[in-house]
Amino acid sequence: MSGQEYCMTEFLRVSGVYWGLTAMDLMGQLHRMNKEEVLHFVEGCQHPCGGFGPTHQQDPHLLYTLSAIQILTLYDSLDVIDAEQVVKYIVSLQQEDGSFYGDHWGEVDTRFSFCSLACLALMGRLNAINVDKAVEFVLSCMNFDGGFGSVPGSESHAGQVYCCVGALAIAGALYHVDADQLGWWLAERQLPSGGLNGRPEKLPDVCYSWWVLSSLKMIGRIHWIDKLCTQAPKGQQKLLFLKQSFHNHAPGEVRALHNGKPRRGDGRLLGPPGGLGGPVSHPLWARGPVPPGEQTG
Repeated sequence: MSGQEYCMTEFLRVSGVYWGLTAMDLMGQLHRMNKEEVLHFVEGCQHPCGGFGPTHQQDPHLLYTLSAIQILTLYDSLDVIDAEQVVKYIVSLQQEDGSFYGDHWGEVDTRFSFCSLACLALMGRLNAINVDKAVEFVLSCMNFDGGFGSVPGSESHAGQVYCCVGALAIAGALYHVDADQLGWWLAERQLPSGGLNGRPEKLPDVCYSWWVLSSLKMIGRIHWIDKLCTQAPKGQQKLLFLKQSFHNHAPGEVRALHNGKPRRGDGRLLGPPGGLGGPVSHPLWARGPVPPGEQTG
């Protein structure tokens, strides 16, 4: 990477570190990374206000704060930073309607709701914010198609769906979601190639494989995706990144037709107190990458 490229990617440095470490951890190779150097870098990204910037001497933001907390959680090293200041920073960004600013400039987005809840959940401090109001705001961003947008009235987008479903999962409020309706919208994101897009009429992108499949997993509808992509042209069939265990579901649950199109079994919707599809066995919100700063797909 050239010096220019290195400077141009400063805005995602700490998030890139998290993505790389997560990949190494998933492959059982985290021990090959220099833990002390990583922790030193992350520690230097924290500001007196408690928030983290993408790299040293860059402004703090919730997106980078989540990446930093995820890295420290991965290494079980939250003690190397001022954790109490992180909590205060996040609390200071919650607004009266339950939404969160991304930073002191005042942009509101459901990505920031997810970042805030995920950070505090990982730190065991979820009670520091008004969770009920946070849930209320996220639900206000739900659309007629079952999806979610960045703010009330904005277009449904797979990245925002992941953030909102993840936030609701953390808050124990997934029962507010119609799993059938949202599951159908998410399943419709799969294209003949097997890839998934972020919204209707867009091209597939592997990042949306994560947003869509993770969301489907959290609402118990992962089996609505065509795992083997049977519609793909011969020689181009692709196996999506799923495990066979994802396809386990109880008798009578909503099932799927071929081509990933859902239909009802006995018409039963799962609701409280267990939430949609029961408890989430793998907290995808805790291991997922930080929502992208720019979503163009």
